[in-house]
Amino acid sequence: MDAHTSSHAPSRKRKRDDSNGETEEGETTARYKHHTVALRDPAPYVDQLHSLEDQPYERISMEEARRGTPPDRPVRVYADGIFDMFHSGHARALMQAKDLFPNTHLIVGVCSDDLTHKLKGFTVMNEEERYDAVTHCRYVDEVVRNAPWTLTPDFLTKHRIDFVAHDDIPYSSAGSDDVYKHIKEAGMFAPTQRTEGISTSDIITRIVRDYDVYVRRNLQRGYTAKELNVSFINEKKYHLQERVDKVKQKVRDVEEKSKEFVQKVEEQSIDLIQKWEEKSREFIGNFLQMFGPEGALHPEHDITTHSQNISEDEDDED
Repeated sequence: MDAHTSSHAPSRKRKRDDSNGETEEGETTARYKHHTVALRDPAPYVDQLHSLEDQPYERISMEEARRGTPPDRPVRVYADGIFDMFHSGHARALMQAKDLFPNTHLIVGVCSDDLTHKLKGFTVMNEEERYDAVTHCRYVDEVVRNAPWTLTPDFLTKHRIDFVAHDDIPYSSAGSDDVYKHIKEAGMFAPTQRTEGISTSDIITRIVRDYDVYVRRNLQRGYTAKELNVSFINEKKYHLQERVDKVKQKVRDVEEKSKEFVQKVEEQSIDLIQKWEEKSREFIGNFLQMFGPEGALHPEHDITTHSQNISEDEDDED
């Protein structure tokens, strides 16, 4: 077996459900087909696996990778990031990295708190939470904790990395306009596309923009003002706003019910008027049929004539 897989394949922690899910008639249901690809365990951390450093390393070319490699020699793709508040944009980026080649082994590096806070800024989640979030992404095969900000040749060799996946936007850092420049020059860079409209900064912006709404939300759910770092005055203000909103909602509910009642009365009134109109037309029609347009009673509706006809019929029977 090739050295690239001899160490990581046996140590793979996740399992696949190989059950066919066959029914008594031998038919496979769609439900069980879906679950045959579901992963059961999180991806392992690289430091928990056997080291590859003592194994020979020969990188795969882009052409070979795209053509497809043997099952025992997957293309080892590395993607790194902060992955704070792991969201769909992160997942889609890792999905793209996984789908770069027909046979991909995806290694994901996550930077530590110290490095991130120093070079980028504070995070919402701590490093352990961010590491754990990435291990539970279905596209990830291994996770590198405390990943470096800039990839060195030694790091690439240590992890037997064939290609590095990241969006193609230059990523500047101290002393460099693009931390991936040397990777691109080496022909090891595989670009992915960012997902528009979703990022950690976007999510934080939404929360900051609607700060009052979320503070009131958490106060309602039992968090204390101290836990939320809210002053005594603001706490009372938020509670007052909540009561005012409840009163407003009750007024809106009453207005809505009143509108529904008025609408129902109007519908019933219209229905009643329509019935009156129908009865009126029926009455006028009967009247005209009985008296005619000139107002004269038609013979067939003459009571005297009608009585005589009845008498004649009775005499004939006798």
